[in-house]
Amino acid sequence: MPLPLYLLALAVFAMGTSEFMLAGLLPDIASDLDVTVGAAGTLTSAFAVGMVVGAPLVAALARDWPRRSGLLGFVLAFAAAHAVGAVTTSFPVLFATRVVAALANAGFLAVALTAAAALVPPDRKGRALAVLLSGTTVATVAGVPGGSVLGTALGWRAAFWAVAALCLPAALGILKAVPAGRAQGEAAGGPALRTELAQLTRPPLILVMLLGALVNAATFGSFTFLAPVVTDTAGLGELWISVVLVLFGAGSFAGVTVAGRLSDRRPGSVVAVGGPLLLLGWPALAVLADEPAALFALVFAQGALSFALGSTLIARVLHEAAEAPSMAGSYATAALNAGAATGPLVAATTLGTTAGNLGPLWASGLLVAVALLVAFPFRAVVAAGRSAEVLR
Repeated sequence: MPLPLYLLALAVFAMGTSEFMLAGLLPDIASDLDVTVGAAGTLTSAFAVGMVVGAPLVAALARDWPRRSGLLGFVLAFAAAHAVGAVTTSFPVLFATRVVAALANAGFLAVALTAAAALVPPDRKGRALAVLLSGTTVATVAGVPGGSVLGTALGWRAAFWAVAALCLPAALGILKAVPAGRAQGEAAGGPALRTELAQLTRPPLILVMLLGALVNAATFGSFTFLAPVVTDTAGLGELWISVVLVLFGAGSFAGVTVAGRLSDRRPGSVVAVGGPLLLLGWPALAVLADEPAALFALVFAQGALSFALGSTLIARVLHEAAEAPSMAGSYATAALNAGAATGPLVAATTLGTTAGNLGPLWASGLLVAVALLVAFPFRAVVAAGRSAEVLR
């Protein structure tokens, strides 16, 4: 894999750390800025919504920029938003910085996904995507617990400064290593924006975007609410929350690594094997969560299966959107974050039921079941990416 891919993954690591670490910082933010924890929680929603809306919007605005300039601009804007957030004493200003950071993250990821696919031969797109997304999975392994520890030791502002600092080597690497050529949307004979947007009417593309969103919703629905499962259901101390999050992140890294080698040639096999296992895993985790050994093993397995299946489906989005070269990454980004935004909302509705803390795990199982039921009649689309005819 070319060096620029790993530099892009470093930036994705910084952005993933920012997106996920906020959950552990909310009480301190609320206390420091004199707002309720519920109000502070809207910072997470602002980021997720900004990612969903911002991905296609910012990608459309940036499609005529040179790719290196676009990536560099987005990563510096992301760093600047965190620097402002780290010094502000105003909650509305902090809220605004989260929106700006989300837009920068969305734009960066949209361009980076397209750039990653362009840096390798067509038959290695899935592996390139796995390298890029490994930045997110490493964030769950190291960045999120590290941000939480840093926030506990030095305050939430230190965590924001750390994210801003992480962006600087990534920016330097992009400047030095990413080709300065112009984006694909600018290439001679490249499709017009209207033509690229029209790809969203193609049933195969809609299908794989929907499936990616459903699987990601299941993933983040449970990931968001793992803490009470660890402390209340399993009866472990708060220190074990970080251990479980690291296990989930380690599983995710393993999942995208393995899937990256299979998703280009045998995506149907990844879905056919990983989908049912993922479906069985969420209820199994709900049933066995009070046994720490089973909890640890299943959290690792679910992290691996979730990201293996999710990254394969997102790779299918890039393949199905091949006729939208400058917008394909934004479609994949929107699908990912639509799931990340809706999954926790769906999971939260189960917390007040008799299932209690285990409700999100059952909800994740249901979301995966819906994804598999939708996918089954059109499995040729997922398996080969050549079935527009099947859906017509």
